[in-house]
Amino acid sequence: MKHIQIRFIYFALFAILPFLTEAQTTAKNETDSLNTSKETLVQVAYRKVAKSDLLGGVSVLNYEKLTQKNYNTYSLDNLQGYVSGWNGNSMWGMGDYLVLVDGVPRDANNVLPTEIKQITFLKGASAVVLYGSRAAKGVIYISTKRGKVEPLKVNVRANTGFHVSKSYPKYLGSAQYMTLYNEALTNDGLSPLYSDEDIYHYASGSNPYRYPNVDFYSSDYLKKAYNRSDVTTEITGGNERARFYTNIGYYYQGDVFKFGEAKNNNTNRLNIRGNVDLEISDEISAYVDANATFYNSRSANGDYWSSAASLRPNRVAPLIPLSYVDPNDLASLALLQSSHNIIDGKYFLGGTQANMTNVIADYYAAGYSKWTSRQFQFDTGINFDLGNVLKGLAFHTQFAVDYNTSFTSSYNNTYAVYEPDWYNYNGTDVIAGLTQYNNDEKSGVQNISGSSDRQTIDFSGYFTYNTSINTAHHISAILVASGFQQTQSTVYHKVSNANLGLQVSYDYRNRYFADFGAAEIHSAKLAPGHRNAFSPSLTLGWKLSNEDFLSGSSAVDDLEISASASILNSDLDIADFYMYEANYTQANGAWWGWYDGASERSTNSKRGGNENLTFIKRKELSATIKGSFWKRLITADASFFVNSTEGLIIEPNTIFPNYFSTYYPEASFIPYVNYNNDKRIGFDFNVNFNKRIGQVDFTLGVVGTYYNTKATRRDENNEFAYQNRQGQPIDGIWGLRSAGLFQSQGEIDNAPEQKFGGTVKPGDIKYIDQNGDNVIDDKDVVYLGRGGWYGAPFTMGVNLTAKWKNITLFALGTGGYGGNALKNNSYYWVYGDRKYSEVVLDRWTEATKTTAKYPRLTTESGSNNFRTSDFWLYKNNRFDLAKVQITYDLPKERLQNSLFKDISIYLSGANLLTVSKERKVLEMNVTSAPRTRFYNMGVKAVF
Repeated sequence: MKHIQIRFIYFALFAILPFLTEAQTTAKNETDSLNTSKETLVQVAYRKVAKSDLLGGVSVLNYEKLTQKNYNTYSLDNLQGYVSGWNGNSMWGMGDYLVLVDGVPRDANNVLPTEIKQITFLKGASAVVLYGSRAAKGVIYISTKRGKVEPLKVNVRANTGFHVSKSYPKYLGSAQYMTLYNEALTNDGLSPLYSDEDIYHYASGSNPYRYPNVDFYSSDYLKKAYNRSDVTTEITGGNERARFYTNIGYYYQGDVFKFGEAKNNNTNRLNIRGNVDLEISDEISAYVDANATFYNSRSANGDYWSSAASLRPNRVAPLIPLSYVDPNDLASLALLQSSHNIIDGKYFLGGTQANMTNVIADYYAAGYSKWTSRQFQFDTGINFDLGNVLKGLAFHTQFAVDYNTSFTSSYNNTYAVYEPDWYNYNGTDVIAGLTQYNNDEKSGVQNISGSSDRQTIDFSGYFTYNTSINTAHHISAILVASGFQQTQSTVYHKVSNANLGLQVSYDYRNRYFADFGAAEIHSAKLAPGHRNAFSPSLTLGWKLSNEDFLSGSSAVDDLEISASASILNSDLDIADFYMYEANYTQANGAWWGWYDGASERSTNSKRGGNENLTFIKRKELSATIKGSFWKRLITADASFFVNSTEGLIIEPNTIFPNYFSTYYPEASFIPYVNYNNDKRIGFDFNVNFNKRIGQVDFTLGVVGTYYNTKATRRDENNEFAYQNRQGQPIDGIWGLRSAGLFQSQGEIDNAPEQKFGGTVKPGDIKYIDQNGDNVIDDKDVVYLGRGGWYGAPFTMGVNLTAKWKNITLFALGTGGYGGNALKNNSYYWVYGDRKYSEVVLDRWTEATKTTAKYPRLTTESGSNNFRTSDFWLYKNNRFDLAKVQITYDLPKERLQNSLFKDISIYLSGANLLTVSKERKVLEMNVTSAPRTRFYNMGVKAVF
């Protein structure tokens, strides 16, 4: 409680501080000069540098400026449209990047766009070396806003908008399903389940309660649109001695459901963020940051979207009108009178012995859950100017403590459903009896589950040194000791990162640059004596625009090239602790006896030990060129990289003799070893055009990232070379090559035997025999294409800004190309008792054999057809119109002598359009909430 009270005291101070510091008198020209100089600085590892001095492997986004023309709801939303090297999932296709918020490991989704000043993408190994092991695959550094030297300013922004579902899965109605299910039974040599009379009644729709035809995606259950609204207030100001920033924001978002408890589904978030920067003396400065975030999410109990994708439409009528009950059926009426769940006074909950619950009844009667999350973040630092000791020397510290707690509270009710006995009386359907399943029970007890907590402690201390010799030689250096540790409930070992870092930079007359960085890292995942490693990095740069032969050029404003070589050691890909130790167990040992009446259980070896297990290495060569041309008409940068990830840990099957392991009793003496290697080669680019045409200022940005991957070393000993993973992309999809559908039994008899279970019949998928052994089995699996698991192989973005007078038009498009995916979820793989989607309408039958695009229907497992093959493969190339916004800034002259300094009004749309051959596939979610377009209206006012 004491810690919580202290935190709230900080938050209260941040809230009232603006009203205590109104006596700020700084000349406007000094203020503008200070803020302008700060705008040119880019946050990199433990320091800020001028954007023109970045040597490569770094991309930066002025997020504060972006939000003036582009309203977002998520901090990393579509940033691949602005930032080269970032493809939406990873940097340079590496995967597990580290997110730092103000230098501390934190969640990107806990920082909203209005709180952010700048985001730096540290892609190159040379850019992340000082952060140690956990940063080896790149760092996203989010810098939040801070106070400026300016009079008190209040900025209020309010938005309201609507999510509109893009598409829903399309499933067949009851009659169509029953007809095709009978066809599937016939295909399997079985008798039909549904009579023609039954199918007729279901098709007629005369009584949807006796003959249900449930459409989970109808307007009976789902809204056309649901709202999201937010309001944010920013208060900032200060002078040379003290500056402050406060952000208070709240958003509320509803849900698409319109019935039962689900119509109350919502998510809301309240945040309070604040910071104070203090100049304590000419030699000492300090800062204090704090943030509190309160998340709540309420949802009805039940999994609607999974049920919508699985519950067949004819199974149960969720709601049945009371009016159908025979007035003379007193027993049924008495049964219903005892029900606690008569919906709207008109309906009772339907069910059957096979379906004693259903998700629609759940949403009416099973109760609701509330997920609660609280995040408290605190960091502080002190900076010492040690120029009295050595000119240019300074010392900096930062300490942070974060707490994150969450839990789910719920009221879990049980409910009764009733199966009616129907009969027809003078042509009218009547219920003449009810069978009850389950009971109505509301305990009133609030259940707590899913409790979790996470604590992050971060500390860094570092010396910086800057000096110049004869105005020609410039030297800077950083010596860092840093570490962080995250403790999470139910996780025994803490996530830790500890390292010492050194960076020394030199430039001669701002023309020739050299930068050496290194880190000594530590990991407890490895055996004692092997827990430390040294990671070096060297970068050389040349600013050609400062050479005599370009200094007077009218075409070249700035031009620089740089190259880096690095070796980073990391434990990111070491899955667990103690993998270096041998492991023995009796848990699944064999029982044996060595004298009468007694038995013992064997101790079996599960793996051998390897104390020489070591770090995984990222070896990288990269080069960057950047420049500005024709007085900033064009600015551009591009990077090329080659990196090799070496020593990935495996438990090998081929480099140890086969007698090192046995199948019974199951035992192995094979240890984990550093063996597998991966390579990534690629480039990224960012080009911006800035031009005034007439009265319109245009800015056009084009960015792109391309990377290729290859498994350069693998533990394998395949009989056939085409099955070797070595030499193929690491995100490869492997499966069978298909050759259409079998058209006749004679074709099957003359084809290679397909040995995947079940009887192969006409209408089943035919596969290619890769090795010519006249058998189709796992030996015929081949490489099919790249999966793009770390992001599309080629990602691009186009952003356009056009400003005419007080009107600004902004548009953003993003694209991803070169990846493949499989249509392998339940919507496409329909077999057994699965729900039938509209894809089965293209099924194979004798009548459609020449045009069929889908295998024959079956009530069996379909093990021959529903497996990974190119039959289900598709290219997920796409271009998305991700954002369009139009903003109107009220003219300054209209605001004179008013309370307001600035007012802006804007309209925007997000996720508007997808251009793709497979658009329907890409826009459709099957077992989760639908993808949406978002239309928003907002206003921003500065006081």
